[in-house]
Amino acid sequence: MVREPVDVILPCLDEAGALPGVLARLPPGYRAIVVDNGSTDGSPEIAAEHGARVVTEHRRGYGAAVHTGLETATADVVCFMDADGSLDAGTLPTLVAALDGGGVQLAVGRRVPAARGVWPWHARGANALLSALLRARGLDVHDIAPVRAARRTELLALGVADRAFGYPLELLIKASRAGWRVREFAVPYGPRADGTTSKVSGSVRGTLRAARDMARVWRA
Repeated sequence: MVREPVDVILPCLDEAGALPGVLARLPPGYRAIVVDNGSTDGSPEIAAEHGARVVTEHRRGYGAAVHTGLETATADVVCFMDADGSLDAGTLPTLVAALDGGGVQLAVGRRVPAARGVWPWHARGANALLSALLRARGLDVHDIAPVRAARRTELLALGVADRAFGYPLELLIKASRAGWRVREFAVPYGPRADGTTSKVSGSVRGTLRAARDMARVWRA
C-alpha cells in the first residue's frame, strides 16, 4: 500500500513564472523536489520560498535532472512532472493509487490538450510516432510519459542511463523489457505559464534535438 509522503521530482530550467502555481497545486503529503538545471531567472529561490526542497544538477539535460531528483528522494513512491505549469499536480494521486495492487509498476499520463495550440504539430507528431513504435513492441501507451509514478527502488534498479531528452523513452523501453505492467491515464495538458518556454515543443529545433536523443536510445 502506498503511504505518504510521496516525493514529486520537478526538473527545472528557468520556470520562475510557473513554480508558484505548480507547487501550490501539490496535494497534501506530496513533497516537491525541484532539481535546478542551470536557471538564471531565480527559479531556485522561488522554489525554496514556496516550500520545495531544491537541489542543483550542473550537467545539462532532462535525464540528468530527473536522475538527480530520483537519487535525492527518500519516499517509497516518487512522481515526476514538468515544472512549466502545463500539467496539473492534482492528477498525481490517481497515478499513485494505481500502484496499489493489480501489479502496476509504472503509472503514466497521456496528455489530452485542454485548448487549441498547446501541443504544436511537430511535437505531437513525433510523440505519436514513438508511441506507435512502442505499441508495436507490445507496450500499450499513447504518450512518452510526461508525468509518471513508480516505486523509487524499482525505478533505480531499472537502470535508465540516458541523461538527455531520451530518458522517458528509455524508461518505457526498459520497463517493457522487464515485464512491468504499465498503466496509462488521461491527464489534461494546458498552456505553459507566462514567461516560460518549452525546451522541446517550443521550437522545431527543440523537437529535433529531443528526436535525436530518443533515436539514440531506440537504437541502443
